Amino acid sequence: MKLPKEYLLSKLLSHNVRGNMSFFYGSGEMVWMHPPVHRILGWSSRPSNLNLKRNVWKLNQIRQIIDNDIFIKGEPAVSDLTTLNRFPNLMFASLINKNGSKIGLIADCVFEFKTGKIKNYLIARSNPKIPGSSRWNLEIDSITDQQPGLVFCLHDCLDDLPLIKSSFKNEFLKKGQTIFNKFDDMKNIAANKIEDWLEEEYENNDEKYVNFEKNEDKNIYSDEINLKSSNNRDDDPWI
Repeated sequence: MKLPKEYLLSKLLSHNVRGNMSFFYGSGEMVWMHPPVHRILGWSSRPSNLNLKRNVWKLNQIRQIIDNDIFIKGEPAVSDLTTLNRFPNLMFASLINKNGSKIGLIADCVFEFKTGKIKNYLIARSNPKIPGSSRWNLEIDSITDQQPGLVFCLHDCLDDLPLIKSSFKNEFLKKGQTIFNKFDDMKNIAANKIEDWLEEEYENNDEKYVNFEKNEDKNIYSDEINLKSSNNRDDDPWI
């Protein structure tokens, strides 16, 4: 099975490591990376919860990935958790904005399988281990500096970064806002229809009033003519 061109680090660590179907090396635990050039060299697996030993693997040892299992070739380098914790690592480092304030944490990254080159980091607003939390995309070019546990960037806030995965909370707020927007649209449409109806009624009533005034004027004028005509007949000595 052909390996994918790009892969999520969190997905890599979620797989079990196997030499074959019967030989189990444990589940993925920690990334092995070279932060100065943003490159992943490999990862480690933990044989069991009670075992202090760690198996360290290089990316080029991966033969294939099937479902939740990674099948490897060759033997691992054996180490321990204390030694691995000394290795520089940007995962879960705080993201610092251009003003020196913390705006998030590095929660994940996308890397190339062939070279190990990190394409971009994924940023979480709070604890990255909370399921369903949002992820923002941080490009490598926007990183200005890095120190143990700290990554500095050119941005001011997370809203400056593209959102690539929305949390349950954000989705709920978006859907709620959509419903409110639709309700407002319906309300505006209804209000416009009422205004049009009232305006039409006003124009019709105004037209009726004008016609009524004209008819009244005609009636009054006709009565005056009839009255004058009657008066003239009374005053005419020849009638």
